[in-house]
Amino acid sequence: MLQIGDALVSLDLAEEYFCCDLDACLGECCIEGDAGAPLTPDEVGKLEEALPIVEADLAPKARAELKEKGVAYIDEEGDLVSTIVDGRDCAFTCYAPGGKCLCAIDKAYREGRSKWRKPMSCYLYPLRLTEYPTFTAVNYHRWKICKPAVSNGRKLGVRLYQFMKEPLTERFGEEWYEELCAACEAWIAENGK
Repeated sequence: MLQIGDALVSLDLAEEYFCCDLDACLGECCIEGDAGAPLTPDEVGKLEEALPIVEADLAPKARAELKEKGVAYIDEEGDLVSTIVDGRDCAFTCYAPGGKCLCAIDKAYREGRSKWRKPMSCYLYPLRLTEYPTFTAVNYHRWKICKPAVSNGRKLGVRLYQFMKEPLTERFGEEWYEELCAACEAWIAENGK
C-alpha cells in the first residue's frame, strides 16, 4: 500500500496497466452487474437535474423505469445506487453506432449540454473508494469485462494511475495526484516492474 495524504492506495495502481478500449468492450461496465452505480446523496440531486437534459437519449424502457422509480434506490446491501433496468443495465445509458454503450450524462457533458460529468464512482471506475473514519482506501476492482483495457494499457505502456489522472485529480486534487505519481514511479523504479 502507498499512503498519499489520508488515502491508502493499492499498489495495483503502480503495478497494473490499464487503458479503456471502448471498441473492444463496448462499455459493458454500464450494462453488467446486479446493482446501479454507487451514489452520494448529493449525486442523486445532480442525477435529478441531469434527467431532463439526457432523457431523450435514453431508451423508452429506461425512461419508464426512471419515471416510476426515480433516479436512485437502496440496493440489497443498503447502498444508495443509480436506477437499473431489467435488473442490470444502468438507466442512464445510451448507445452509439456500433452498439457501444455510453453514459448519457457523460455524453451530454462532452457535448456541452451538462456541467456535471457523471457520478464519481463511474468516473473513477475501475477504482473503488471505501471511506473509513480516518482514511480512504483506493483499490482496483478487477472485472473480466475489462480485460481489453488491461491489454490495451500494456500495449500502450499506460499504468493504471496514469490512466486515472483526471478522475483522481478531480476527487483528491492536483497536489495529491502529483504525490501519487512520484510514489508510483519510485515504487516501479525500486521494484523493476
